[in-house]
Amino acid sequence: MIRLRAHILVFAAALTLSAGAAHAQYSADRPVGATAQQTPSWQKNAGIDQNLNRALPLGDSFRDESGRDVRLGDLFNHNRPVMLALMYYNCQMLCPQVLSGMASALRQSGFHAGREYDVVVASIDPSDTPADAAAEKQHFLSTVDATPDAAGSVHFLTGPQASITDLAQATGFHYVRVPGPDGKMTQFAHSSVIMIATPDGRMSKYLFGVDYQPRDVRLALIQASTHRIGTLSDLVLLYCCSYSPSQGRYTVAVLRILGLAGLGSVLAVLFLLYLLTKKPKSMPVGV
Repeated sequence: MIRLRAHILVFAAALTLSAGAAHAQYSADRPVGATAQQTPSWQKNAGIDQNLNRALPLGDSFRDESGRDVRLGDLFNHNRPVMLALMYYNCQMLCPQVLSGMASALRQSGFHAGREYDVVVASIDPSDTPADAAAEKQHFLSTVDATPDAAGSVHFLTGPQASITDLAQATGFHYVRVPGPDGKMTQFAHSSVIMIATPDGRMSKYLFGVDYQPRDVRLALIQASTHRIGTLSDLVLLYCCSYSPSQGRYTVAVLRILGLAGLGSVLAVLFLLYLLTKKPKSMPVGV
């Protein structure tokens, strides 16, 4: 399990001396004159643990964008990998960028929601409502350029704190409440990450940042599906690339490529030797 603290959302109101009551809560973490030397404790607790192969709490209850009660496991029974993201719907800063980056990468991946993958987005804020989820889902569908029948495979969830906590712990997604510009504890510090889960609800891959490579998303979905989707060229590319948990992306596997090149060279030499040792056909003699 690899501890990462990448792309943490830092709110300016928590870093100034004029944050009122919110500043008083964190002043012990950042005494005057220590701004450049110390990191606030809440920021340290808003990272990611890559819980690869960890089972998700499929029995926990949530509500979808229509207000219908659903079990998380109900969304993992279509033999398709699941694009998973945790955020909150009233966020005006990082979360929209994560959703936009995920939609853009999926749109360019060549795969389609409801065919090769499903999407599950869950709010970490128990005060978010199904109406908030519905608005975010509509925007996401328009951004990802989904087909009309894709809506049934894209789920934006809200839920009680207990279910949110279970899901956050299973995915290793750590977040902390922080004050907004008005000084009220209405916002969250968290990492920018999208995750991929297997069809049976186990964590498979984590991709970091807000600008995700379509190639990485496609390869992650193929691996999570245990190669049930994708083409032969995808499998070759997947062999030539390897997932780097520390970087949260796919990198070129140089040794594998050299191995393929060496194998190709050996086969070429053997074929050449076969041609050289093959006896030429005798020409018929004319009368």
